[in-house]
Amino acid sequence: MQFSFRPGAARHLALAAGVLSAASFLSSCNKGGGDYAKTKSGIEYKIFKKDGSSYSPREVAGGEDATYKDRVGKVMSAHIEYRTAGDSVMMKSRERQFGIPVRIPLEALTAKQLGAEPEAFALLQPGDSGVFRFNADTLYKRNAHQLAPANLKKKGNYIILTVKAVALQTREAAMAEAMADQQKMMAEQQRQMRAYAETQDKADDATLQEYIKKNNLTNAKKDPSGVYIITTQPGTGANAKAGQTVTVQYRGALLDGKEFDSSAKHGGQPFSFPLGRGQVIPGWDAALAQLNKGSKATILIPSSLAYGKQGSPPAIPANSPLRFDIEVTDVK
Repeated sequence: MQFSFRPGAARHLALAAGVLSAASFLSSCNKGGGDYAKTKSGIEYKIFKKDGSSYSPREVAGGEDATYKDRVGKVMSAHIEYRTAGDSVMMKSRERQFGIPVRIPLEALTAKQLGAEPEAFALLQPGDSGVFRFNADTLYKRNAHQLAPANLKKKGNYIILTVKAVALQTREAAMAEAMADQQKMMAEQQRQMRAYAETQDKADDATLQEYIKKNNLTNAKKDPSGVYIITTQPGTGANAKAGQTVTVQYRGALLDGKEFDSSAKHGGQPFSFPLGRGQVIPGWDAALAQLNKGSKATILIPSSLAYGKQGSPPAIPANSPLRFDIEVTDVK
């Protein structure tokens, strides 16, 4: 299989937490906020109701909330967070969702859901916050059909879920709001990507200029996108255009020379793709549009036009500018 140049790998930009959230408050409650109660299925829990600017415990008789039947069929919006027994964050929805709550459909509980997250959500009323402790192996068996990884259980065989129940909505209202929130999330993600790229591109450009000088690449030309192109052999005909299928032989490497992929690794089989359709990293789309059939070139790509902040582990670390040596064998 060819090395994936496709941007399909999710590139989630993590946000730094800027304010003290209910989740951090609940984490402190978990460490010293009294004993856990327990449901019949074994979930340990602490429920808190908000009283003005503070929280106070809310008792849930017998580990079942009798009012849950009135919430079935509706949707609860909430901020959730998973932590290991060692207090390492596994997932924080405030970061993943750019501060927008997740939406949880509330349904009548089945036997299979007892002891898992749906039963925990059923204990919460709008405005409540809760800390839930699950046996890690039990939760993994229910959700992933396997035991929890050993490294996750180093400090204890349990997982802590904290939840802040924001509001209760009808399914129709939740769907309409979710569509609007999706637009907000996309806009925020794009804003952060631009901010990241602006900062990282300056650092990458300095690195690439130093690399060009060190390697005496005197004919390097910088594309408006930030890609450097060093043509080593001119081709013939017009440059490739968006929509055309471009076929190349290639070698990809980090700037320290470490190769992460090449046509040679795949029996010399060339790689073909439609230009300008987002099926390769942006740096390839930008560079190949300036090359024609038969041309050979070295292209230097800043990390924001390659694999960005996430990288492509283990071969490509985060924030890595890349070098590709390319031969365009065909343009159709």
